[in-house]
Amino acid sequence: MVENNPYNNIINDLDVSYWELKDNTSYWSSAFINELGYFQDDVSIRLNFFLEKLIHPRDKDLFRDNFYSLVENNIDFTQNIQVKKKKGSFKEFTCKTNSESNVETSDGSKVIFFFKNKIKTSKKFKVNNFYYRESAEMMSTGSWYIDLIQRKSYWDKQTRRILEYPEDYIPSLENSSVYYAEEHYELAKTYFLNCARTGIPFNTEIKMVTANKRAFWAKAIGKPVYNDKKEIIGVRGVFQDIDDEKIKTLSLQRTSDIIASQNSRLFNFAHIVSHNLKSHTSNLSLIVQLIEDVKSIDEKLELIDSIKDISDSLNTTIEHLNDVVTIQTKTDQNKVTVFFEKVLNGILKSIGHIITEENVTIRSDFSKVESIDYIPAYMESILLNLVTNAIKYKHEDRDAIIELETQIQDKKVVLTVKDNGRGIDMVKFGSKLFGMYNTFHYNSDAVGIGLFITKNQIESLNGEIFAESEVGKGTTFKIHFSV
Repeated sequence: MVENNPYNNIINDLDVSYWELKDNTSYWSSAFINELGYFQDDVSIRLNFFLEKLIHPRDKDLFRDNFYSLVENNIDFTQNIQVKKKKGSFKEFTCKTNSESNVETSDGSKVIFFFKNKIKTSKKFKVNNFYYRESAEMMSTGSWYIDLIQRKSYWDKQTRRILEYPEDYIPSLENSSVYYAEEHYELAKTYFLNCARTGIPFNTEIKMVTANKRAFWAKAIGKPVYNDKKEIIGVRGVFQDIDDEKIKTLSLQRTSDIIASQNSRLFNFAHIVSHNLKSHTSNLSLIVQLIEDVKSIDEKLELIDSIKDISDSLNTTIEHLNDVVTIQTKTDQNKVTVFFEKVLNGILKSIGHIITEENVTIRSDFSKVESIDYIPAYMESILLNLVTNAIKYKHEDRDAIIELETQIQDKKVVLTVKDNGRGIDMVKFGSKLFGMYNTFHYNSDAVGIGLFITKNQIESLNGEIFAESEVGKGTTFKIHFSV
């Protein structure tokens, strides 16, 4: 029964029209039956009677689908329908389930309310249909239907236009994988199968692909279609091209993530540097105090040598701080055309002796993207860090092979740097890979500043860097440049 709530007084006072469902039984309120001009003995309170005798044929299929979705999966709905009166004319109602109407029930029953509409659909149907088509075109919205019995797909004109197929194109279930981006096909398949098998509707954002291989983001909505036997016989839905809005949202999210990441790293950097500076100054104070306390000249000279070591360490720490500060101030520099091959050749020339001594093989393929607009010093620093790291952490049982390649992915320039070195345990160290002063091998010359600097340089220009690695097999870095 209907709980006490703001609607309860309305129901009691006005005797609202509603259909209550509980434990395979149905009840129509007296107001609903009287509104249509019937007596209790004139009607059979069953879905089949309602579908065959009362509801307008145009509204029948959708109401049946909504009804079964409510019963089977507790899916609420709102729908405008026309119901036949005893005298033969149709009366328009807006159907709303109890959840859609803010009404709770004490016994778990489901309720469909029938609110009277003043304007008859029959008088405005053609006009509304015209505005629907116009709205669908302006909003880049297409509709589709999949007949599970005949195993056929049906698209409207807008769907073919959005997906860039000719008007006579016949969609195919067997060929459905070509309509989705490769990385999203399994997701689309899961949504569809859940809807077709269990009646669970979907409302999601997914990446689709047109006939001309153009990938775009779409908002996809799908619902099951039932027959009179409560069996799912199809899936119908709509989708809308939201590519521009989605790209802006993703870009904003990436920018927000980058800013948060930079702030976090800079905070950690400031903490580490202040700790190191304090350590250096404390050591200096201690040495000075010892020099004052000892009497022997030899001891004083020995302590003075220690001051030199502390001074060198202090200077290194300050250089690291200067490197990070420089990244933030150089982003205002004008970008120029930077050729990957030219930058790489300059680096190989500068470290040629190391490459020869370590018997390193370097392969590059920049044919797909030869150049981008970038800050030259950054590009040189990025490539130098990744190449020298690959040499420094080469596998002890084989010569180092480093491969560099450029390509276009999702309208972005991507640089891949791959090696066959020792690799990194990403489970243990993945979250710390680009942190400052973090090292993952036992090289005595490992400082833990290179990847920190590299990531900051890339992200300062709105790019991204990703790493994949497997211990004993090697590491792959992928840089997505924002161009």
